[in-house]
Amino acid sequence: MKYRIATKNDLEIIWNKNINSHLNDDRWVRWKREYIEYNLKNQAVTFVVVDDEPVGEITMIISPECKAVKNKPLLADGKTIANMNAFRIEKSYEGKGHISKLLKLAENYARKSGIKELTIGVEATETSNIAKYLHWGFNELVMSEIDEDENSALILYYKKQL
Repeated sequence: MKYRIATKNDLEIIWNKNINSHLNDDRWVRWKREYIEYNLKNQAVTFVVVDDEPVGEITMIISPECKAVKNKPLLADGKTIANMNAFRIEKSYEGKGHISKLLKLAENYARKSGIKELTIGVEATETSNIAKYLHWGFNELVMSEIDEDENSALILYYKKQL
């Protein structure tokens, strides 16, 4: 297994997989376009785990201009705060520590880039994800909001110091 910053080809592959597993949800097509553009403009960095092809991902949003963090300076400010986003791994690779390794890669990249805090959002009902994020050190509640793009879900945002 390889853990690295995604290439444009990696992004195309992983986003096509995401779209194919959510065929009735047009948001995935929009998100693909947005997230690939963010990476190409250095507004975000996607990290992938590769086993012949990408099978998992994490994206670090750096720019406060990215839609997921726009007008939310506590989540990403383009300088010292970045937002972790899109933690996904194919089912057959779950539970093997790949996401933890991607997170460590992202944290090292963030430190070298001068980022001091990472934030992460989670739906309040996703208690197993909340437990994982707390375990990884995201233990300070930063803010909460109702996300209309996620069926009016309550999203909790946590941060960790690097």
